[in-house]
Amino acid sequence: MWHEYFLFLLKTVTLVVAVVFVVAAVVSVVAQARNAQSGESPLKPLKIRRLNDEIESRTKQLRQAIEKPAGGLKGAWARLRDRLPGRGDKDKGADEGGEQEASTQVSAAAPAEEGEKGGEAPRHYVLHFAGDIRASAVDALREEVSAVLQVARPGVDRVLLVLDSPGGVVPGYGLAAAQLARLRAAEVELVAIVDRVAASGGYMMAAVADRIVAAPFAIIGSIGVVAQLPNIHRLLKRNDIDVELHTAGQYKRTLTLLGENTEAGREKFREELEQAHLLFKQFLSRYRPSLDLERLATGEHWYGEDALELGLIDAIGTSDDLILDAVDRGDVFEISQPIKKRGLLAKLNASAQQALSEWRHPL
Repeated sequence: MWHEYFLFLLKTVTLVVAVVFVVAAVVSVVAQARNAQSGESPLKPLKIRRLNDEIESRTKQLRQAIEKPAGGLKGAWARLRDRLPGRGDKDKGADEGGEQEASTQVSAAAPAEEGEKGGEAPRHYVLHFAGDIRASAVDALREEVSAVLQVARPGVDRVLLVLDSPGGVVPGYGLAAAQLARLRAAEVELVAIVDRVAASGGYMMAAVADRIVAAPFAIIGSIGVVAQLPNIHRLLKRNDIDVELHTAGQYKRTLTLLGENTEAGREKFREELEQAHLLFKQFLSRYRPSLDLERLATGEHWYGEDALELGLIDAIGTSDDLILDAVDRGDVFEISQPIKKRGLLAKLNASAQQALSEWRHPL
């Protein structure tokens, strides 16, 4: 009974997958035709926030709450105590000492922000990249970088990239890194800030930056390539189910989900993995030549403090440290490019188009 039930379930799943692919293909054709006719863009207007205003507003609210006179006998006593000779000077000295100490901490946490260039106050542009396996945020990143390049002053302004990504497919993260390289090519200083994780493809993006700052327990590294694919050929064979695969080209398909995999196909697949790994290491050598890749390109990851000792990052700190320090230096603008949400059919179409590419060589 269980054997027959499982066979029925397998046939049902196969039929559903086939129907989904057909529907997705039809939807793709229709959607492309509609977009071509209407000229509708998937992008929303660029969102720009001046962070100086928000931070100053919160600071003002907090100060008002702190400085609000207390009522009753306690408040009267506090006001009388503040009028005593020498009391004001003592508090003033304590405040100055506290401000000096706070300034030292910020400077230590954000060594990437050392001085201004050419006597001009820099403008800082804050970008965010939250990565998934597809690097789908690259669609927004490319628009944000293009916008910054239209107004940024080479050698003066800076971009703070708040990066959070465990990595993903090679083409997606390769394109994301290439977008950041446009900033380097335009001589716009780029600082990558990792609060949580920049691993594999995420670290490849961070490596493009002039400096990398990471939180003490942020996950850094994972310089390697991995791929996996289930194969149910033997199960199908036991149930007398044949799968035919026809290709033109010896290595058009090396490993398959349903067909019988050969040792020659496996060897070619491993060769492709090694090639992707080699390209990854060459890329890192270009932007961070001091890295000992023989030691570091093993697929391992490290926490922030250890990553600093190994040269994977340049300083310990958080995005909050660097943004507050940037506000003290000049205008800070957070830029984001909203993308219109796709409907269910559009998502099915995207999933169908990437179903074969996602398992191949994720970083």
